[in-house]
Amino acid sequence: MERKDIESLFTRAREINALVVGDLMLDEYLWGKAERISPEAPVQVVDVTREDLRLGGAGNVAHNLVALGCRVAICSVIGADENGTILSHAFTGRGVDVAGVFEDPLRMTSRKTRVVAANQQIVRIDRETREPLRAEVEEKVVAFVRERAQDFQVILVSDYLKGVLTPRVLNTVAEAGKRHGIPVVVDPKGSDYGKYRGATILTPNRKETEIAARIPITGEEGLHRAAEVLLREVDLTALLITRSEEGMSLFEANGRFIHIPTVAREVYDVTGAGDTVLAVMGLSLACGQGFDEAARLANVAAGIAVGKIGTSAVSPAEIIDEIGHGHRDSDTKIKNLDVLVKIIDTERERGTRVVFTNGCFDLLHVGHVKYLQKARSFGDVLVLGLNSDASVRRLKGENRPLIGEAERAHLLAALDCVDYLVIFDEDTPLRLIETLKPAVLVKGGDYTPEGVVGKDVVETYGGRVELVEFVDGKSTTNIIEKILERYR
Repeated sequence: MERKDIESLFTRAREINALVVGDLMLDEYLWGKAERISPEAPVQVVDVTREDLRLGGAGNVAHNLVALGCRVAICSVIGADENGTILSHAFTGRGVDVAGVFEDPLRMTSRKTRVVAANQQIVRIDRETREPLRAEVEEKVVAFVRERAQDFQVILVSDYLKGVLTPRVLNTVAEAGKRHGIPVVVDPKGSDYGKYRGATILTPNRKETEIAARIPITGEEGLHRAAEVLLREVDLTALLITRSEEGMSLFEANGRFIHIPTVAREVYDVTGAGDTVLAVMGLSLACGQGFDEAARLANVAAGIAVGKIGTSAVSPAEIIDEIGHGHRDSDTKIKNLDVLVKIIDTERERGTRVVFTNGCFDLLHVGHVKYLQKARSFGDVLVLGLNSDASVRRLKGENRPLIGEAERAHLLAALDCVDYLVIFDEDTPLRLIETLKPAVLVKGGDYTPEGVVGKDVVETYGGRVELVEFVDGKSTTNIIEKILERYR
């Protein structure tokens, strides 16, 4: 996964409408200190110092999606009680569409209270209804899914076995997904996965997989057998099994599978990690990512989630930072055009003078560095358009480039004088220039002003062209000839 591609994904997230169907609940946390034993019974006394209410269950999935930048609607059932009112207000405050949340005065809105001391749960208290929906309430949920499904790019199903996801509701969701070509991503529960038949992908953990497949998973062979059973019996396109410290395993119906190792980090709490996996998988698939790319991104997000205490959302910034950790300095500068254009628009609003230049920069040498330093001196921010490998081959011949585009990009982005870098596949940078609208367009001294691609575009809005002389005798061609001469 490249940092620039993940940035683009989160930019596209703003255009995604996601529907979350499932069990809603409030997660209450009572934080305190446990330093004494009660004189009334042999139990710890917790002195509560802080209270916290969070969205749980399907609500936490919605919370994660909002944090990732999506537009979210939720479909569920709550009680006509105070907890239901709190949930509704929490959703509307986050901009979540609650037209599909229906009240049933005969149900209790789920609320789980966790007492935590020294980062450890002491006790959990559940107040909830677990009976299946009454027929008249079920009909409202079914009607909403049928009428609104076409408005979404993904449907996420969060099952906590609280009664909202009846077989009829699940069947309606699966049918709606197939009818409109929408991926249906399910975080399952229980022993009978037949109720999820027709979903696109399920995301169970290892224990849940064992129970549903009726196969003990003690090694790789058991894992593969269990996956084969579920893929076949539930008619899935893919299955993602989360395996705690062993990472994740993705199995596809076409026979492909990959194992994704976990990222080593301190684990504080696995509560809500499955919600994060579901949200990131759903968003990734809605943005057109393949199952393997979506699973790798979900694995990164899950690693961040377990480093937090309690149900909580993972932000794009946290994910991008984690992915870019290996090449932190250079990765932060390499952008896809859709992300870069927003950055440059912001820079321009601040009054920043944006400079643009482009080239192949194969075998980086001092001539390149001097040229880029001079280009940077014409403004406040230098954007470098880098020809892709395919573009270089068309321009320089089949033997070039000597250095691949990813390596060239990281080498150039490591230079202080380069502020942003974007790779382009065309023979000329005209599209980049028209999109970014730099104040200064820089080319090498071997060009005439009239021969600079984009000159007319830049001058229409008051920009200018600058030509920079190259350092004599410093070129990639000269380096190649010298190597051939010395080592022939």
